Amino acid sequence: MISGLRVCVVMPAYNAAKTVRRTVAEIDRSVADDMILVDDQSKDDTVRVAQELGLHVVVHSKNRGYGGNQKTCYAEALKRGADIVVMLHPDYQYSPRLLPAMAGMIASGHFDAVLGSRILGVGALAGGMPIWKYVANRFLTASENLLLGYKLAEYHTGYRAFSRRLLETLPLEENSDDFVFDNQMLAQAIWFGFHIGEISCPARYFPEASSIDFRRSVKYGFGVLGTALEFRAARLRLTKSPRFAETGRKLLPAVTE
Repeated sequence: MISGLRVCVVMPAYNAAKTVRRTVAEIDRSVADDMILVDDQSKDDTVRVAQELGLHVVVHSKNRGYGGNQKTCYAEALKRGADIVVMLHPDYQYSPRLLPAMAGMIASGHFDAVLGSRILGVGALAGGMPIWKYVANRFLTASENLLLGYKLAEYHTGYRAFSRRLLETLPLEENSDDFVFDNQMLAQAIWFGFHIGEISCPARYFPEASSIDFRRSVKYGFGVLGTALEFRAARLRLTKSPRFAETGRKLLPAVTE
């Protein structure tokens, strides 16, 4: 808990049995009030290990994809009373020790979303990010900053913290169930006027850390550009998109008095 706000850590998991223990071991339990792991039909012992660690575990009946997993993570966190939700991959690629800093930035009231950026500082290449991924990251980020009218060091990190208000406002059900969900979510946050902060985060690249291959990276890249162009077209009122509309489908039904 930070400043009286309940902090929930959510972990979208797929075949993370070898790394989830190391990830959870570095989470500050004095800050994290709740920890949720959503398993997307792993083929290893992820569920058993997570249960042994005392996590609240949700298991999908079928594989829903990375974006679909996140939708379950955030909906479950909101149902369990989270004020601040930190999304941390259980593959030990990002440092769990930064969780108090990221949650604290949300609790300060200055930011509605905080990103653990691999690009700020020397985290990406020093941690082993392949050079082709680094170059693609820089190109896509520059394109998005131009089209979205915002300025971030990186849009593609998987380490994120969000306020409850943001998660209740964004029409997240309108987004993809695939990897481009991450990008669509940030575009929505910018569209609805939320403030996004960043913190430098070291990253590790090793065999057990999850990573998409070249083919899926290309698909993701086109999806990123498509989202930015959709945002710009909607901003110019050339088209209407439920992704960028107050009436878009949200994670949880609105509460009526």
